[in-house]
This record gives sequence, C-alpha cells and structure tokens, in this order.
Amino acid sequence: MIGVDEVGRGSIAGPVVVCAAAFTSIPRSDRIADSKRLSPRQRETAAELIRSAARSWVITEVWPEVIDRVNILEATRLAMRASVLALAASDAEVVVDHVAVGDVGCPVQSITGADSAFFAVAAASILAKVHRDRVMLELGLRDDRWGWSSNMGYGTKSHRVGVGRHGRSYLHRQSFRLSPVLP
Repeated sequence: MIGVDEVGRGSIAGPVVVCAAAFTSIPRSDRIADSKRLSPRQRETAAELIRSAARSWVITEVWPEVIDRVNILEATRLAMRASVLALAASDAEVVVDHVAVGDVGCPVQSITGADSAFFAVAAASILAKVHRDRVMLELGLRDDRWGWSSNMGYGTKSHRVGVGRHGRSYLHRQSFRLSPVLP
C-alpha cells in the first residue's frame, strides 16, 4: 500500500510538502497517527520508525512561486501526482488524503480523513510534517524576522506582526490574503 498526504497547504509562507510512503506490510504501532495529533518529539520518533518500516518513500516540495501561479489545490495535486508516479507500479494500491489526483496509471482512492484511518497515510503525513518543519527551521536560522522557527510559516499573530514590520518575503504566498498586524 502507498499512502499520500500533504502538509503546509494552509500556511501563508513556505512550501507545500507531500509525502508518498510505500509499505509491503503494515507494522503494528500505536505511535503512528495523523501528524496533527502528535507533538514534534513524537513525530520525530515516529518518523524514525516509519523510515525503517517503509519499503520506500518520496518527498515532493512545491514552493510559493508555483503555488501563486497555479493555486494551492493544483500545487498540492501536482506534488501528489509526482509523488505517486515516483513510487507506484500499475498494480499499486494508493490511498490519498482528501485530494483527487487524477489518472496516475494505477487505482487511487481519495478519502477524506485517510490520515486518521490508514497507517500508510498517517505515516506519509508524519514524514511530510517532519520534513517541512525542518525546512522552516532552517529558513528561520537564515532569517527569522517572520518567526519561521516558531510558526512554521502559518499565519499566527506573531508571524503577521513580522509581516507588518518587514513586509512579505519571497517565501510568502502572494496569492494568499494576509492581514498584517502592526506592532
């Protein structure tokens, strides 16, 4: 089975990240759940378990320049298609959380809430979240005027204060409405 999920779709800055994770067999673990339900430490621990159990996985990033050109749904769909095509054979069983990816040469089920119902999708969710958080932390080390290291690119009040002070960066999604907060 191949599970596919995204993270960062609702953020105002940084990439949308998709992971496809392929499993020959599904290990038993109560530590694997939708990434939103786990703490950062729990996600890191779960990611190690997933990497050792997965047959393979792939991460696809789509950055704001493309998101602004095609819109966030299409950017997510492009990343999901690329991820599935990188891993799937014609006889693969693929489950995607919520987004219809179209024809990728194998059957794909798009199921809302799949990240809570399917191990492989929850695993993909965790790997995507761990990867994206690392990207945002690295960006924060380079320039943290917008608080990337704490908000991970999401539109928190402190992030919007940073936008009010410094304007938008090249990492901000220009197509997203953003109400800056003046300090």
